[in-house]
Amino acid sequence: MPASPSTARAINDRLALSLLQQEGPLTAGQLKQLTGLSRPTVADLVERLTASGLITVVGESGEQRRGPNARLYGIVADRAYLAALDVRTESVSVLVSDLVGRVLAEGSAPVVPEEGEAAAVEQAVELVERAAKEAGASGDAGRLHTVGIGAPGLVDPATGELRDSAGLPAWHRRLVAALQERFPQARVGVENETNLAALAEQREGAAQDRDTFVLLWLGNSCGAAVVLDGSLRRGASGGTGEIGFLPVPGTAGLPTATDCSGGYHSLVGAAAIVELAREFGLGSGGSTAANLVAEAAMDAPHRGAGRIDMRLRRVDATGHDGAAEGYRPNPAHARFLDALADRIALGVAAVVAVLDPGCVVLGGEIGPAGGAALATRVEARLRRMSPLATEVRAGTLGGAAVLRGALLTARERAQDELFAAPDR
Repeated sequence: MPASPSTARAINDRLALSLLQQEGPLTAGQLKQLTGLSRPTVADLVERLTASGLITVVGESGEQRRGPNARLYGIVADRAYLAALDVRTESVSVLVSDLVGRVLAEGSAPVVPEEGEAAAVEQAVELVERAAKEAGASGDAGRLHTVGIGAPGLVDPATGELRDSAGLPAWHRRLVAALQERFPQARVGVENETNLAALAEQREGAAQDRDTFVLLWLGNSCGAAVVLDGSLRRGASGGTGEIGFLPVPGTAGLPTATDCSGGYHSLVGAAAIVELAREFGLGSGGSTAANLVAEAAMDAPHRGAGRIDMRLRRVDATGHDGAAEGYRPNPAHARFLDALADRIALGVAAVVAVLDPGCVVLGGEIGPAGGAALATRVEARLRRMSPLATEVRAGTLGGAAVLRGALLTARERAQDELFAAPDR
């Protein structure tokens, strides 16, 4: 059946708004060319969207031709303000943007759980308030429209709330309600941090060319996000990708329903990686897992498909190439990366055997720190363990992926509401 006039208008309006979001300001002629709509139809939708306060004239095209330059139309960016949060065990980071995703303010702060649950929540809420004020998204002139939160743990697919999980701070669950109370006009939502990282890597990072892939989060804890045919899969209880509980060889025991220390987490969590590095004589008391992996990846040969690429050389803090003066790589770095790749490949092989995603992205802080040196090692081991062809890539966004994913989610939610047809 043909669409009704109102439905057709809504479809055309949303198409034009999507193009303005993706391409930036456009002229009516450019909208006509990109949408394939007639000139009168484009003129009507431009007038309609301008009257509704969604787009406005932001300049002129500057085209050299007779007559006046064509007007450039763009989305009214300050129609809505968005906030994104990355909530960790002992810290919180926030950024505030306008409707087109331009970051206006950002900040981070430690949270001290020992001071009590209420104090931890208040510290996080105050950080959001300061960022919103700096961005001009407070008071009557501008308010937060949507808040997206990334946090560890399970998100109940029925209620959209963080589930009470052992080992995770109780203040995480209270934060959503506290933000909703402090910003009553805002839409506040929470999503698993690894899922948000996968969304960011797909839109802006290492998986932009993939509709199906798995992101393996490697940080203080480990997790996985599953994207199949362009859709994020959460599972019946929101637990898809809780790979830290996966039973694997090489651990002291088995995981339990409340403790993943006997599972895959025991091999690839940050603490386990630091301990592994010490076995090879690497690191000092203050070395983080990401720093240890980054140093090893910079120093170790890049092992590609059937060859060793020695072009990756160690560069000191001054930018001086030590190889020019006869620098020799520390063989312990290569052995450390080999052992870490052995561990990572155990979990990746299990995921590949079940899902056959064709691509696995190593994310979190550890994956990008290891870069190609680590990813190619994992892929080589996977080829020996599985008949399923799988490319292993290093993530490009690192720890920032959670904030980026939270912002993308908040922007989509806000646009779904603001760009909807008036009679919907």
